[in-house]
Amino acid sequence: MQISIELTLTPLQDDYEAHIIRFIKRLRTSEFTVLENPLSTQVYGEYDKVMPFLTQELKIAFGNMDHVLAYMKMVKSNRSDYEPNF
Repeated sequence: MQISIELTLTPLQDDYEAHIIRFIKRLRTSEFTVLENPLSTQVYGEYDKVMPFLTQELKIAFGNMDHVLAYMKMVKSNRSDYEPNF
């Protein structure tokens, strides 16, 4: 099953930018399609592969910070090729 996941990592500390950059760079090294915009990062791929990968990466990111939030939205389909038609 293909999924699309939108992630927003929000470190609640002064050195937040370095943590966000490190997290996104780790996502980029994956086998998945990763797209970014100024507000979030999207990851697209096979559910059974994406979810364990994100679980591992979020655990690493959380381990590097004292206070952090992660927001995630999931859609059951790969929407990486979505283009608005309006």
